[in-house]
Amino acid sequence: MSAEEGDRVRVGTDRVTYEGVLMPSTTGHTVIKLDNGYNVGVNKGARIELIEKRSPVVLKGGRAEKTGGSGCDRADLPTVAILSTGGTIASRVDYRTGAVTSQFTAEDILNAIPELREIANYRSKVVYNIFSENMRAEYWAELARAIADEIKEGVDGIIVTHGTDTLGYTAAALSFMIKTPVPIVLVGSQRSADRPSSDNAMNVICAASVATSEIAEVSVVMHGSTSDDYCLIHRGTRVRKQHTSRRDAFQSINAPPIGRIEYPSGEITTFTDYTQRGERKLEIHDGMTTKCALLKYIPGSSPELLRFCSLSGYAGIVIEGTGLGHVSSEWIPLIEFAATSKIPVVVTSQCMNGRICDRVYDTGRDMLKAGVVEGEDMIPEVALVKLMWLLGQGLEYTEVCLKMGENLAGEISGSSWVGEYGASGNI
Repeated sequence: MSAEEGDRVRVGTDRVTYEGVLMPSTTGHTVIKLDNGYNVGVNKGARIELIEKRSPVVLKGGRAEKTGGSGCDRADLPTVAILSTGGTIASRVDYRTGAVTSQFTAEDILNAIPELREIANYRSKVVYNIFSENMRAEYWAELARAIADEIKEGVDGIIVTHGTDTLGYTAAALSFMIKTPVPIVLVGSQRSADRPSSDNAMNVICAASVATSEIAEVSVVMHGSTSDDYCLIHRGTRVRKQHTSRRDAFQSINAPPIGRIEYPSGEITTFTDYTQRGERKLEIHDGMTTKCALLKYIPGSSPELLRFCSLSGYAGIVIEGTGLGHVSSEWIPLIEFAATSKIPVVVTSQCMNGRICDRVYDTGRDMLKAGVVEGEDMIPEVALVKLMWLLGQGLEYTEVCLKMGENLAGEISGSSWVGEYGASGNI
């Protein structure tokens, strides 16, 4: 019997023998994913010995449904829906151009990571297939509706595969759009599946463990260190990508992670309170106003930026201020102009940690008097998504301003948090 992609094989040459999972290859090499997570390429012609056939993944009704050897799902396992949106986790190298291209569908992920079969039964759907820099607010709404449909059909958890560059924005949007009775886990990878030291398999396996857990929140699961030892569970409104390429790029800001998952055991340790499975009934509120601005204040920047937004149809503005949430005094009349025009102006901080307070210095007090809304300890991009969402609910100006200061989805804490390793909040 010949070996196929996804089968466990032993590949030998005259000098060395490798054992692992047979991966897709677009070159003249046989590619094997080793048990340590790394890939190795062996020249064609090497001896390939089949060790174990993978369980087939059969497409039914537009979805990939996992089947066991008997042709049916295992009754003792929960069911998880994998919704694919594209990104590096669903990509591989195009060896014609040397660039990473988004080519894998959701069923390819199941084929490439056979360990997932031991955690749950799966069905999968491609919602869209894009790199995350092409994400748009209307795509968030489409994804939220797709998630709600799966929950209504009775799945026990959701995995959303997503590009890492804007993953935090999508996680925040879903956190505000959906009240969920089951876990919704966003996961990505920093390195494509056919690159050495890809993090995609471990991240998805850990995501599956969280998707079948009791943590019924929107979360992001990614590597917690540069090694293949554990992943962290970040709340969807508290997470930011902090490095361009490291495997442990994602960190929780101003709050501890919900928990961590040991690899490969799947054991979960939690660090903070979370919503329990079944604690909420499903609700979806997917309205979103797209024309909101996020402005970063820099020394000497013109307040005309605010005037432009106020006169160009922008419905809301978030400012990344300095320190405790300050801008130049030259900006204050334009803040008042926007507020008088019923355009919410929310101020956050450029500092990575801590909360703003515009009552300490005269500039801050003048900003409050002009009508600025304090963003507490929200991450600036989360404040932007929250403002877009609140405006999309058809609320009046005053109510939007009030709710921007309320904790709706874990985005605001009662007091600033200092993590185990200092203010960064790493665990």
